[in-house]
Amino acid sequence: MADLFHSSKPIYEQIAELIKKQIIRGELHAGDKLPSVREMAIEVNVNPNTVQRTYRELESMEIARSKRGQGTFVTEDTEVLAAIREEMKAEILQNFTQQMYEMGYSKEEIKRGLADFLKERED
Repeated sequence: MADLFHSSKPIYEQIAELIKKQIIRGELHAGDKLPSVREMAIEVNVNPNTVQRTYRELESMEIARSKRGQGTFVTEDTEVLAAIREEMKAEILQNFTQQMYEMGYSKEEIKRGLADFLKERED
């Protein structure tokens, strides 16, 4: 999994993104326990301090919370989880449209291209 990390963004942020995607996909649910720092460090092949920083970041975003002696858990606040889903969608759409505009595509060409792509995926 460490091969998936790229140098343009700190690794702890990339691990946080992976966890947020697991939540969005339904692989992690409200109240689920996250792997221990040591387990996650082994899983993603990074230093445990990096995972600890990831978990602190998730706590500061109110996505996770720590229970002393028990571990770190996904928040049970469904509004926070819904907001994460919307924020990630908006960020991906922003990046996509900006890249398309930078390549010279018009708004209509982007819409048509996306509609065609989605139609092909349905078949």
